[in-house]
Amino acid sequence: MTHATAEGTARYQARIGAQADATHFAAFNGLQLSSVGLGTYLGDPDDETDAGYRDAIAQARALGCNVLDSAINYRFQRSERAVGAALAGAPRDELFVSTKGGYVPFDGAPPAALRAYLDETFIRPGIARAEEFAQGGRHCMSPSYLKHQLAQSLRNLRLDAVDLYYIHNPEGQLGELPRDAFNARMRAAFGYLEEAVAAGTIGAYGVATWNGFRTLPTARDYLALPDLVALAREAGGDQHHFRAIQLPVNLALTEALDHRNQQAGEAWCTVLDAARDLGIAVFASASLMQARLTRGLPSGVRRAFGSDLSDAQRALQFARSVPGVTTALAGMSRAEHVVENLAVAQRPRLPEAEFKKALAGR
Repeated sequence: MTHATAEGTARYQARIGAQADATHFAAFNGLQLSSVGLGTYLGDPDDETDAGYRDAIAQARALGCNVLDSAINYRFQRSERAVGAALAGAPRDELFVSTKGGYVPFDGAPPAALRAYLDETFIRPGIARAEEFAQGGRHCMSPSYLKHQLAQSLRNLRLDAVDLYYIHNPEGQLGELPRDAFNARMRAAFGYLEEAVAAGTIGAYGVATWNGFRTLPTARDYLALPDLVALAREAGGDQHHFRAIQLPVNLALTEALDHRNQQAGEAWCTVLDAARDLGIAVFASASLMQARLTRGLPSGVRRAFGSDLSDAQRALQFARSVPGVTTALAGMSRAEHVVENLAVAQRPRLPEAEFKKALAGR
């Protein structure tokens, strides 16, 4: 199996050399990962956007980004396919590729009738049972479904392994499942992902969420990170491979820093603190809030996070400097956005004390 390696990512870091500050890379699972990663959520499902992503990925690799993040449902599988085309001939061991499964992805465009599509694609072939779908038939995380989706992702990406595989927004199933049934589904999903690690098709796994780690413990879609780690331990023992979470962390969505919604013994702490204590890496999604943080930032933010930077660069400097964040992910479908955003790699991440001072001065 070909995947990112310690030797390959260290080679990439050395080759980038003076283009990046020493703090630009951080360790994850024995690998060296860039502080800014390229996300592939944005854009229309068309050839022009595909070409833009291919160019953006080539530019990102040249400027110090070795983290590429996708999901099978992004742009109806076209984002994964664009990543795969962009990586053809690239040194695979230098590049960290993550993707996600859970949402029904469709293929190129939405089907005319969802129920007929589910029946034809998943239910009649025995990939998943009708009762295993949630959210109106749009989400499934049964082991056999995830196995099918991972295989499809690998075909799309033209890879035989991904370095990190997330269950995508599992908290959405809590809208219709009691907590014990949800936990049983998560445990079963983790069990399959442990098998995938053993088979070499993924390097590690985690959960990518939107609401789950940011909401109150009383919310229906709340996720407790210690509980998820306990489920992973049940599935894979003390050496389980649940290693990362992904959630929004940006200038507008600061719950990961502010909300003490995770319980550690008798005390409550933030999800960032809980992740640190549990040995779980944090990947920040939506660092630019889908371009809404690329313009019009308040003067206090401009002073605090770089008076000589653009608003997009300030937003990235914030996200990549959050204590405990390994990589800040930003959607970049055009090469010119990559050039602007990767300029922050030349600057140090703010040390924790400076970050807290800048945060207070926003």
